[in-house]
Formats: sequence, structure tokens, C-alpha cells
Amino acid sequence: MSHASDPQHWRAVALLSVAAFASGASARLCDPMLPDLARTFGTTATATAQVVSAFAVAYGVLQGFFGPLGDRIGKYRLVALTTLACTVGTLGSAFATSLSMLILFRLVLGASAAGIIPLSMAWIGDTVPYEQRQATLARFLGGQILGVIGGQFIGGVFTDTLGWRWAFGFIALVYLLVGLTVLAESRSNVTTHHRPASDAPRAGIVTQIRSVLGIGWARVILSVVALEGLLVFGALAFAPSYLHERFGLSLTASGGLMAFFGLGGLSYIGFARHFVRRFGEVGLARIGGSLLGAAWLLLAVAPSWIWAAPACYFVGLGFYMLHNTLQTNATQMAPQVRGTAVSLFASAFFLGQSLGVVLAAVLLAGIGANGVFGLAALLLPALALGFGHLLRAHHRLRTAP
Repeated sequence: MSHASDPQHWRAVALLSVAAFASGASARLCDPMLPDLARTFGTTATATAQVVSAFAVAYGVLQGFFGPLGDRIGKYRLVALTTLACTVGTLGSAFATSLSMLILFRLVLGASAAGIIPLSMAWIGDTVPYEQRQATLARFLGGQILGVIGGQFIGGVFTDTLGWRWAFGFIALVYLLVGLTVLAESRSNVTTHHRPASDAPRAGIVTQIRSVLGIGWARVILSVVALEGLLVFGALAFAPSYLHERFGLSLTASGGLMAFFGLGGLSYIGFARHFVRRFGEVGLARIGGSLLGAAWLLLAVAPSWIWAAPACYFVGLGFYMLHNTLQTNATQMAPQVRGTAVSLFASAFFLGQSLGVVLAAVLLAGIGANGVFGLAALLLPALALGFGHLLRAHHRLRTAP
């Protein structure tokens, strides 16, 4: 395994982080567009929410393909190829003439982007020792966090100025440039070259997936991350629209406030090593869940839009405390087929997100955005506390003589 401070390895991780930026931006690009898309295509916010869930569904379903393929042909090179393939779905979205066509190209984009973040995480798991892995994954996550910030902000700015189509055109250019750079790195940097494990199983894709699902701890991690995605991002997808409609903010301002979610995540990255040493995995999960609950409650009862800034900040900080702990455990669920294991993790996470957006859209009509945020505030701490209990028990089993 490589040491995380090796210059070649550090550069390779940095480029994967840039690719993760484009993926993160794509996932959140449409959030502030939803009211304008509803006006453009003459439909409801519930219908236009499908452009968010379509990406997540395709992203989740295709994990079962890219993970095993990365285990066989090389994870880093496959990240480059999938990044380049994302230009097709992004450009198609830019030129969509109907909501159905936009949803179709968002499905294509989600399917192409499916390989970027999970394969990057699996490659880091292959090349970085476990004791350094959580901090390295946190640094890699910086790109995804900036993508979440950038996606919502870019979507809002272009929608308010040149139009939402230009947002897709801009992201398409980013995918093209980043994909070409990562492809060149996969050829020139020796640390990125594929080295299949000598004891890795040569079974088919279905058998590889079954081998992961046969591990009890893997089933726990996959279940928790699916619920995490459902609760956090089901609510988050409608936060910009809520701020726009309740407080009369522009889409740019609403998307800009969502940037505080990313700032919370960046704060976690800046102190990740200290947090891991100080609180441990169990402590990070529990504190993260508590922060998430408090933050969503604050947004639900806030009398003014100004409270959205600290609320979104603590949603981001709490989410990445919990999620980074889940990610680190996911890289060690099944080391012999790490690409498959981490891809199943990403699949569960994004399918949870997709279901969360659909459920939140349905609940929105009945209990309103405040009710959706209140449910997230109630259920996320319970989820984190339960996971913390299971994680402590798992640690005891690992260290038992």
C-alpha cells in the first residue's frame, strides 16, 4: 500500500477529488432550478423533482455494474472513462425540449457518474492503510463537498441569469476537461496502475455481490447509509425551494445559502484528524446525528431566512461526521472485492436519496416543508445513536481474543 503523503499518490487523490466535484455538482445542480423548471414545462414541483430522483436512481442502480468491473480492469482508469462519458448526459440535459427528455438525460448522466465517487473511494481503500484511510477519504471528500456547494450555486446563478440550460453546458465542459486529465494521470502515474489482488475471487458479478451481502456487518452499513441518504437528502432537495417560496429569496440567494452545507463539510475535513483522535468512530457518528437533528429542527421553526445559514452549516458538519464514518467502514467490509463493496454502499446511499426525494415530495403536499424538516430532525439522531451502538459492538468483536 502507498503512504498517503507520497507526492504521486497525493496528486492522484487530488485529481479524483476534482472528478468528485463534477459528480457532486451534477447531483445537486437541479435543486434550485425546480421552480423555474416547473414554469418552463408547465407542471408542478412534485413532477419536476423527478429530475433530481432520476439521477439518483440511475446512479444507484449502476453501482452493481461499475464496482465489479473496476475490480477487474482497474478502478482509476474506469473513473476517467466514466467522467468523460458524463458529457453526453449533461449536454443532452442542456438541449432537452421537454420534461420527459430532461429526465431521460438525467438518467443517462446518473448512470455515467455512477463510477466516479465509489470507485475513487475503493481505489483509496486499496492504496492507503486503514489507520490513515479516514483522514485521506475526508480530504478526497473536499471535492464532492465543493461540488455540492458549486452545483446548487451554479444552478441558481445560471437559472437567474442566462437560463438553466447554460448550467448544464458549463458542467459538461468541466466533465470533459477533468476526464481528459484523469485519463492522462491513469497512464502516467504508476500508483494508479491496476494491481489485482492475488487472492481476489474470479467469480461473476452476481457472486461478488452475494459475497458482500453475505457479511452481516456489510448489511448493517448498507442499511444505515440508505436511511441516512433518505432522511438527509430528501429534505435537502426542497430546502432551496422552501427558502425561495417562504421568504421570497431569489434562486441565487437560496442556492447560496445551501453553500453553508458545504462549509460545514469543509469544517469537518479541516479538523478530521483531530475529530477522529478525539471522538473515535462511535463518537463521530453520535455527535453527527445530534447535530443533524438540531439543525433540521432549527430550519423547520426558523422565523427568518437568516437562520438558514447556521442550520445548513450544521447539517453539513453533522452529515459528514456520520457519513465519513460510514464510508471508512464501507472500505473494509469486503477487502477482496472492495470495488464491489463500496459500489454497493454508494448504490444504497443514492437509492435512499432517490426514495427520500420521492417521499418528501409526497409529504410536502400534506405536512409542508416544515413537517418534512421536523421528521428529519426526529429520525436522524435516532438512526445515528443506533448505528453508534452497533459500531461499538462491532469494534468489541474485532478486538476480542
